[in-house]
Amino acid sequence: MTQNRYMNCIIACYRCAAACDHCSVACLSEEDPSAMSDCIRADMDCAQICRLAAAAMARNSDFVSSIWRLCAEICDTCASICEKYEHDHCQDCAKACRACADECATMAG
Repeated sequence: MTQNRYMNCIIACYRCAAACDHCSVACLSEEDPSAMSDCIRADMDCAQICRLAAAAMARNSDFVSSIWRLCAEICDTCASICEKYEHDHCQDCAKACRACADECATMAG
């Protein structure tokens, strides 16, 4: 089954997407959400590419290699942005993003 060879990466992608969703909503609840707009935007982009990557792997898309590279890039960028903020949700999100970036980069070769 194709999914089995991708399972670790699929799991990392879904964990990252969930962490990004949580982070973006938590950022909106902070005292000055407009000051965190870069984080919120990055979280939204990252969550979407992670879901796309997981779906592409599940269906063994012909474009999965390109998607892995893009996902790794967006996850790394999101992690860098989240790491600028001291909030636990940002730090947790950064960790999930780094883990997903590593998985996708490994899969991309």
